[in-house]
Amino acid sequence: MISYRKLWIKLKKESLPYSYMREKAKISPGTFIKLKNNEPVSLYSLEKICRSLDCNIGEIMEYVGD
Repeated sequence: MISYRKLWIKLKKESLPYSYMREKAKISPGTFIKLKNNEPVSLYSLEKICRSLDCNIGEIMEYVGD
């Protein structure tokens, strides 16, 4: 299973509200909900998040066993 826990930790650590990331990365509310629920999202969406936060994909997600 993929976990986006690292994304939420990163935003909290940098004192960035969720809305900042969503607006800057230009991701839809539906994609944001998928992220919150650890559901699959497109690599394109993940790339936009990484670009907006100037980070590597490993800084926002990780694989965790079932």
